[in-house]
Amino acid sequence: MANDTLTSAARTDAQISGLDALEIAGRDTEVTRGARIWAATWPKLAALAIAVAAWQVVVWSGWKPPYSLPGPLEVGRELVAQAQGPQLWEGLLTTLRRAAVGYVFSVAVGLLLGLAVARSKVLRAAIGSMITALQTMPSIAWFPLAILLFELSEKAIFFVVVLGAAPSIANGVISGVDYVPPLLLRAGRNLGARGLNLYRYVIAPAALPAIVAGLKQGWAFSWRSLMAGELIVVGISQTSLGAQLTYSRELSDAPWLLSTMIVILVLGLGVDAAFGAADTAIRRRWGVLDQAGN
Repeated sequence: MANDTLTSAARTDAQISGLDALEIAGRDTEVTRGARIWAATWPKLAALAIAVAAWQVVVWSGWKPPYSLPGPLEVGRELVAQAQGPQLWEGLLTTLRRAAVGYVFSVAVGLLLGLAVARSKVLRAAIGSMITALQTMPSIAWFPLAILLFELSEKAIFFVVVLGAAPSIANGVISGVDYVPPLLLRAGRNLGARGLNLYRYVIAPAALPAIVAGLKQGWAFSWRSLMAGELIVVGISQTSLGAQLTYSRELSDAPWLLSTMIVILVLGLGVDAAFGAADTAIRRRWGVLDQAGN
């Protein structure tokens, strides 16, 4: 009996040693923070270089005249010139303010609506499919109604932004809550979690990945709705990025138009990077992130 015990202990020690050896080997292969940043950055830089090169090749091909499709250098000079003046920054601040206000309100509406529908069978039966229908409806289709209700105003843009984003956020919340394991809910109730505490300490953490995915999709819908609104509702006094796109098209100023499009693209990439960082933090907290590879 004693020999069997010693043999079992030896096997356990051998297994632990083997796991420790694997962990040590993994640590040996860890890279510096700078190397990780470069590994994440160079594919984006390569893709950017390929896109710019393809753009220049199309310009050289003579497919469109230079006044209609200028090259990267000309657009770059125009972007620098715009950055040195107040117009670009005023339009950028106006667009970001509208985006922030509309998105924050959409998040509040989407979270509350999603939680209510996820936990109420009556509400799910009544409006569950309607939320999905609203999500699939093109945001541009709301503008005739918005203009009839609010005329050409900030309220019309706000109306469409909220209707574009809130259903996506609500569906993300519903999906996240639906996939919370019942075992976690029972365990939480057994530990005394009831009402708001159950949502705070059990449901919200378990549903967080799906909620963040819904928030990201909601931002994409709100940003798209905002750009469509600014392209249409250009009669108000304040300038914006969408209004500058319209003005540059009416003036046939292709460099100005393309430089504004680049600003919009960079903003989208920045927000996507922020959501990517949040997703990485959540996966790290959940223990599903490969530490050696990230």
